This record gives sequence, structure tokens and C-alpha cells, in this order.
Amino acid sequence: MSEQWLEVRNLTKNYGKFRALNGLNMEMKEGELFGFVGPNGAGKTTTIKIIAGLLRADTGQIFLDQVDITKDLVALKENIGYVPDYFGVYDNLKVMEYMEFYASTYGLIGREVRELSLELLEIVGLEEKENQYVDALSRGMQQRLCLARALVHNPKILILDEPASGLDPSSRVAMKNVLMELAMNGKTILISSHILSELSEMCSSIGIIQKGEMILQGSIKEIVSSVNTMNPLIIHILKRQEETVAFLRAHPLVKTLAISGNEFQIIFEGDAKEEAYLLQELVEKQIPVISFGRKKDNLESIYMKITTEGGEKSD
Repeated sequence: MSEQWLEVRNLTKNYGKFRALNGLNMEMKEGELFGFVGPNGAGKTTTIKIIAGLLRADTGQIFLDQVDITKDLVALKENIGYVPDYFGVYDNLKVMEYMEFYASTYGLIGREVRELSLELLEIVGLEEKENQYVDALSRGMQQRLCLARALVHNPKILILDEPASGLDPSSRVAMKNVLMELAMNGKTILISSHILSELSEMCSSIGIIQKGEMILQGSIKEIVSSVNTMNPLIIHILKRQEETVAFLRAHPLVKTLAISGNEFQIIFEGDAKEEAYLLQELVEKQIPVISFGRKKDNLESIYMKITTEGGEKSD
């Protein structure tokens, strides 16, 4: 068995002739806050619903802590907390009644449920809303209430499908802060979102899905580093332009060279160690280097590069 804590193996799912998932593989470690991203129609929601037990895959397996939860629905219900992208409508139901109702579906009743509910409402910042009607809450508050409900049975993994969809900026910040606090306290979280700037701020790892396949996954630091090593190397010098041009053109690892004043942009086919040697050679030739480094991409630009590769346009 893999050392990964959550492991998705070769998931496939067809809707008629449309293949939503095409042998999807995915891994998460315990305690991660994992961001799941991809264009509309890539298979994010289908994957999430299968992991949450709301949809059955055509083929494939899902292991949670070495238990195949596709064959053990009891383990799945006990260990998964699910927050959909749409809260739903609950007329004439107060916040505390809502919490107690969902707690009862897990066999929790009595004074213990009220104490637990108050604790969870405090975690999501709704401790003063227990007597308000659910349908009178703002959308952001409703989403946080849904998150509190998903925690009533203390699941091992929390799954959220576009929880910030339709929220205003302040509500998104509030949701992000709650999730980061839960992650710091040891909760494992899988979250899908289109708001990549926020994912990059709070997630430890990401997975990028396209056409039902996981095309890239790993820690954000590893992904940004691996993509940036393919970016142009940018060198600024103070003077001695002619000597710099001659040196770079003769270097075996420099494949292309673009010059703009004292800025040199090169395609350099070397690793970090060879970059260091290149800088050392420039210094030894007494070329005054002001700055030296790869062009940096953020998560959004990396996502756009990957998902539009080959001319495909993301939704």
C-alpha cells in the first residue's frame, strides 16, 4: 500500500458518451490543505462527489488510511465531511435546529449535541447566530454554517467544492481564515476553487485536472520551482555589454539570447547548479552583474500555461 493517506486510483466515470474522468490518479497526505483546480468541465466536481460517496465511479478505487472506502460505505460516512458549492434552502429552521438535525443523522442527540454545535459555530464565527433563521443568513454565513455542519462527526477529511463561489471578498477572507485555522489544528482538507490567488496563500499542495486526468500535482513550492526552471533566465549588468554578449553566445547551455539594453534574457538549459556556475563565470570575467535569476511565475500564470497548452482554452 502507498504511504499516501488518501489515494485515488484509476477513477473513470462516463455520462453517456462523455468521459468525465479518464483514469484519474490523485494522492494526499494526512494534514494537507490540498487545492484542486481545473477548467470548467475538467472533472473536479465529479471527482469530489465520488470521494464523498455521492456518486459511484465506473471503475477505480479510493483508499483512505488504507481502507477502500468505495467498498466500505460506513467508513466513508464516518470519515468524510462534505461542503457543496450550493447551500440549499432551509425555510423556518434556526441555526441551532439545523446543527441538531444534522447531528442526529450521525446518532448524536441531547445536551452533548448542543455543546458541540456551539463549539463548531464558534469555530466558523457564527456563535451569535444560533437563534437566527438559516434562510435569513448571508450567503457567506450560510457557507460557514454548512462547514460547521460538515464537522459535527469530526471527519478525518473535509471536502469542499467551490466554497467561495458567489461570495463577496470579505466572506471569502472569512472562509479562508476558518479553513487555515482548521488545517493548522490538524484537519485534512481538499478544496476545489477557481480563485487561485487564495489557494496559493492557504494550500500546501495542489492538483491540476484537465479532461478527467490529473496532469500535475505536488506542493506549491515544488510546482512553481519546476515550472520556473523552464522559464528564461534574466540577467541585468551594469556595463561591458559586448563581452557579455560574446560570452553568452559561446556558452553551450545558452540556446537563445534576447538583448534589451543591459538586460539579457536567455533560454538556459541547465539546472540550478549550472546556473550558479554561469553566474560565477560572469563574475570571474569581471562583468558587473546587478541581478540574476529565472523569470518567476505565480500559480495563476502556471495554471494558464498548463491548461491552455496545445491551444485549448479553459472556461
